[in-house]
Amino acid sequence: MSTQRKADFAEASVTEDSVHDYLIQNPDFFDRHTELLSTIRLPHTSGAAVSLVERQLSVLRQKDLTHERKLKELLEVARANDALAEKIHRLTLRLLAAQGLTESLDVVEDGLRADFGADQSVLVLFGESANFGDIQSGRFFKAAPRDDDGLKAFETFLKGSGPRCGQIRDAQRDYLFGKKTDEIGSAALIPLGSASDIGFLAIGSADSERFHPGMSIDFLSRLGQLVTEALKRY
Repeated sequence: MSTQRKADFAEASVTEDSVHDYLIQNPDFFDRHTELLSTIRLPHTSGAAVSLVERQLSVLRQKDLTHERKLKELLEVARANDALAEKIHRLTLRLLAAQGLTESLDVVEDGLRADFGADQSVLVLFGESANFGDIQSGRFFKAAPRDDDGLKAFETFLKGSGPRCGQIRDAQRDYLFGKKTDEIGSAALIPLGSASDIGFLAIGSADSERFHPGMSIDFLSRLGQLVTEALKRY
């Protein structure tokens, strides 16, 4: 075989995949050929060539930055969860100490505004007004029969089993918040009881991004369970 043919054969038999596989199968290759670490030059996004060692260091630094960023994100989530847990605990203690339905409703309203940053909130309980004694429907509390025409706007939500978050339809905003409609950019609807058999809680925010479909609803579900159990006492 001629020299030229041997060279052509060697070039054809050495492919990118074969080099990759060889290096994977022989991790000590660069230990045995340390001179290559400084002589091999790799292109860089800056336009300048860097050695293999420099490139490895750059990759490791980037991985460290990525891990650090992820760790910070996890710590932020953990702190936020701790803060929410503390607020839920505080609301629980206040509801346990409440005497009667009226005081319980006041505790829920105050807690939503003071601890959970609700710009507006409405508690809808199913039943005739007479079923709730001297408590009158007002800004926060609304008594409504289950077949109330206004509840047709919530039909899909009421058939579900969990909280809904995001921007709500005009009919829903009008029913819940009335004249405050223009101030509500997003809202969370929280069922009370299985299939909302007791009613539901609505939390409105002026921030259009405060409640959105992709957010975690664990906290809202726990809040709904807490309020449900507190109201069942009466």
